[in-house]
Amino acid sequence: MGLLKKSFDFYLDASVHVALSVVALMDITAFFFDLRADEHLYYFMFFATIACYNFIKYGIEAKKYLFVSNSYHRYIQGFSFIAVIFGAYHAYFLSLEVWITLLFLSVLIGLYALPVLPSASNLRNLGILKVLMVAFVWAGVTVILPVVSSGELLTWDIQVEAFQRMIVILVLMIPFEIRDMFIDRPALKTLPQRLGVKGSRKLGILLSVLFVISTLFKDYFTDAELYSKIIFGSLLVLLMLKTREKQAQYFASFWVEFTPVAWWLVMMGFELII
Repeated sequence: MGLLKKSFDFYLDASVHVALSVVALMDITAFFFDLRADEHLYYFMFFATIACYNFIKYGIEAKKYLFVSNSYHRYIQGFSFIAVIFGAYHAYFLSLEVWITLLFLSVLIGLYALPVLPSASNLRNLGILKVLMVAFVWAGVTVILPVVSSGELLTWDIQVEAFQRMIVILVLMIPFEIRDMFIDRPALKTLPQRLGVKGSRKLGILLSVLFVISTLFKDYFTDAELYSKIIFGSLLVLLMLKTREKQAQYFASFWVEFTPVAWWLVMMGFELII
């Protein structure tokens, strides 16, 4: 049991879980818009997510990331370097259009993670701007990138989907913000620090409803898409109702981050039935 728990913790701490969520959301986009799935893009984003998330979590400063004394972090560091190697291989097969989009998103990630302002170490420390930045990047990666890779235009429906994806990420960040509200500096002015726990949960519920309703603004959507979003939106509401300041160990790090995969599983179920 000890080895199993250590392996599971490493799976979470090394960002494999969140990388699977990224790929799941990308494939959902491909399903909704009948896009040609680019396996190299999927693999690249899987490995790139591992490397980027681990860098942000464990080594914003290059010196700290290259020279670590904690043995557990060294394992994660080595795992991240392996992910970079595999990601670089798949990056070779990406189109120029995808690379241009990735460059733009990479700049945003850099602004999020690295010192750019004299009054804040990075945009990550600017509260509300942080969550909007994260939501925008996730929408870019999981909606815009698959569309660009397939050579499709950014139509109105795709823009609506990107907006919905931002809403999803904003909602999923609330449990993490609430969990960390007592260790975050007051100057960050995170959502729970501004609205309180109840206010943040109510906002999450309102956003979840908006996520479902905004589907109706699309020019075209299938029954499978609408039903899956109703189910997923209901799951988001349930998460908001279950979110507390004191959370179970894996509530946010596993269950909250698992919801995109759960949505993907729902979509696969509809694909078999409809």
